[in-house]
Amino acid sequence: MSTPNRVIGICGSLRRGSYTRKILEIALEGAARNGADTELVDLRDYQLVFYGQTESETDYPPDVFRLRETVKAAHGLILGTPEYHGSLSGVLKNALDLMGFDEFEGKMIGLVGVSGGRLGAINALNSLRNIGRNLHAWVLPQQVSLPEAYKHFDKNGRLTDDDYRSRLLDIGELIARFAMLHQMQKSDEFIRMWEGLPVNPGGKKPS
Repeated sequence: MSTPNRVIGICGSLRRGSYTRKILEIALEGAARNGADTELVDLRDYQLVFYGQTESETDYPPDVFRLRETVKAAHGLILGTPEYHGSLSGVLKNALDLMGFDEFEGKMIGLVGVSGGRLGAINALNSLRNIGRNLHAWVLPQQVSLPEAYKHFDKNGRLTDDDYRSRLLDIGELIARFAMLHQMQKSDEFIRMWEGLPVNPGGKKPS
């Protein structure tokens, strides 16, 4: 490969001790196991504007361009969000609105989410899936939706459910592998793997 395989995770929660951040870290661990350089993008560290707030992009703060360059340099992305009112978080939606095809087209995207309720983050992840497709990205059919997230972490912030942990690691490993193949332009192997993936998102546990 011309450059190292790079996978980043974008955390769509600003809450300290965020469960979203914790599951993203596990997914990125899976990507690292498959040889990728990884980075977690915490939107708390970026001073962004609301999309449409300024008349011209020349008025954007530097962190908008820093975010764009970080995402553009990645070969694979893992997007993580809590589900709020049946959708993705506002901070993640705004960050995505500040970017476009230059950052996402042709990239591999994995989706993970959490919720406080029993239904999980299905609606939020479906919205992210639609966004990824509209930006011409490859979105893995597998996803991890963690319902009642507060029940699955111990007092030290460690995920206690081994099945969910395994599925998160799998997401990261798949993103890293597909991103590597795509970057190496091994199109036949890429398509064979892609066609072998499950048709529908999910796993052993209901999402």
